[in-house]
This record gives sequence, C-alpha cells and structure tokens, in this order.
Amino acid sequence: ATAFQSASAADLKSGLQVDDYPAAFNVTDVTGPRAGKKLCYRCQYGDRPVVSVFVRKMDENTAKLVKQIDEVVGKHEEKKMAAFVTVLTDDPDAQEAALKKTADEQKITHTPLTVFENAVGPTKYKIDEKASVTVMMWVDGNVKVNHAFADGDLSDAAIAKVVEDTSKILN
Repeated sequence: ATAFQSASAADLKSGLQVDDYPAAFNVTDVTGPRAGKKLCYRCQYGDRPVVSVFVRKMDENTAKLVKQIDEVVGKHEEKKMAAFVTVLTDDPDAQEAALKKTADEQKITHTPLTVFENAVGPTKYKIDEKASVTVMMWVDGNVKVNHAFADGDLSDAAIAKVVEDTSKILN
C-alpha cells in the first residue's frame, strides 16, 4: 500500500489543469512595480499570455527557472507576455528579504516576485501540498500548460521543458 502513496513527478497533479479558468487571487508584491502593495496580478494581466509560478521556497533551481522565464518574458514584450511568481508561505514577512536578494542576484526585471499569505495557496488553484513548484501558463483566460514538481524534481531538463512550453501561450 505504501508504494501507492509516493507519487512520481509525472503523477503529481497540482494547480489548474489544461482548459481550467484562472480565478482572481491577491498577493503582496515584493519586487514588482507595486512593491509593498496587495493586488491581483491575475486581474492585472487579463487575457495576456501569462506564466504563473507557485513555489514553496526560492532555492537555486527555482531561481534558475524564474530567471529563464523572466528572459522569455523580456523577449516577448511585443506580445504582452507576462509572468509572476507566488511564494506560498505562512510567514510572508520572512520571505521578503530572500525574494529581493534573488531578484537582484538573478537580475529578474520582468517578473514580479510575490507572496501569498498561507502555505496552501488560493483555494480554487488546488496547489498540491507535495508540489514544491507548480507552473501554470494561460492565455485568453484558459490554462494551456501545467507542470508540477515535488521537492528536488526541478532539474535542468525540467526547466528547459517548462521554458520550451512558453511557446504554447504565444499564438
């Protein structure tokens, strides 16, 4: 019975699935244009192509993923592509310094790093507690891509696949 309990990364379902509608939720902006303010980036970005990344902690591989997504967003400004990262935490104040440091060190300029004030995440998004990183991409209010990674599963190959999949929201 225990073999069934440990799901492989391929079996991990976290976040909105393909064809789901991304609902509004508020975050506190830490590094973006509205730093220090609560807002809804989902609302701000509307029908634009969006990459939304939910993370439990900002480690080296997560920072690498965010930097590469930020570069893609920068290259596609004419298509109004956008992205934001949401750290799920019960202690948002403790995350702020680390997020500012990551944005500075990684030179993340197009992707706001934000915090959500609980570790569960927005209810309608169904973020799995086993998912360390959940990436959803949508355009026109319709999810096109979902990737979920358990702790330690976000490899260079996985990052490359996520970055490659950004093409699916750039019609």
